[in-house]
Amino acid sequence: MKSIHKEGLEAFLDPALEWRRIFSESWGTFLLVVVAAGGAMMVVISGGVVSQAMAVTAPGLMVMSIIYFMGTVSGAHLNPAVTLAFAIRRNFPWARVPGYIIAQIIGGITAAFFLKIMFGGVGHLGATIPGSGIDNARALAMEILLTAGLVNTILGTASGARNIGPNGAIAVGGYIILAGLWASPISGASMNPVRSLAPDLVRGDLSTSWIYVLGPILGAMIGVFFEWILKGKATTAGTIAAQGTLGMDD
Repeated sequence: MKSIHKEGLEAFLDPALEWRRIFSESWGTFLLVVVAAGGAMMVVISGGVVSQAMAVTAPGLMVMSIIYFMGTVSGAHLNPAVTLAFAIRRNFPWARVPGYIIAQIIGGITAAFFLKIMFGGVGHLGATIPGSGIDNARALAMEILLTAGLVNTILGTASGARNIGPNGAIAVGGYIILAGLWASPISGASMNPVRSLAPDLVRGDLSTSWIYVLGPILGAMIGVFFEWILKGKATTAGTIAAQGTLGMDD
C-alpha cells in the first residue's frame, strides 16, 4: 500500500502532466464563474423568471458536476482559498500553489469578459457586494464564517479520499447551495476571491473587492485549524484528493 501511494505521489510530480491540471483549474473556474455571476445577471435579465434561489443553487450544482468530471485531474479546487487551505493543511505542495491560483484567475476573468460581451453590465456583472443595509464589517464576517464552513466540508470529505467521488461532490455542492440560500442577501455568499474579483476587475469597481479576498482567506485558515482540531494531522487520502489521481493509473 505504501508503495502504491509513493508511486502515485511521484506521478503527481511529473511535470509532463502539469499542463492538464492547470487547464483543468482554469476551465473549471471559468464554468463556476459563468454560472455564479451569470446566475445573478439572469435574475435581472429574466425579469424574475430566474429567481434568487435558482441563481444561488446553480453554482453548487456546477461545482458538484465539476468535481465529478475533473476532480481526478486537479483536485477541482476552483478557488484560491481552497488551494491555500490544502497547502496549509500540507495536502498540497506550495510550489504548485502559484500555478493553480494563476489558472483560477485566468479562468475567472475570462468568464467575466464572456458575460460582459454576452449581456453587458447588467446586475453589476453578477458581482458580489454587501446587501442593502449591510456594512462592510458584517459582510466580511459573513464571508469568513461561510468560507470556514466550506473549507471544513472540503477538507473533511477529502480526508477519506471522497472529494473525488460522490460523497465529496454532494457535500461540497450542497454546502454552496445552503450558504447561498441563507446568506446571499448579506454578502453574496462568494467564499471565493476569484468569483468576486473577476467581475469587479472587468466592471472596473474594486471598492468592496477586499472583503471577498480577505474574508475567504481568513475563513480558509480558520477551517484548516478546525480540521486539525477535529482530525489531527493530514492524511495520505487527503493529499490524493487535493492533488487528483492523474497519472496514478498509468
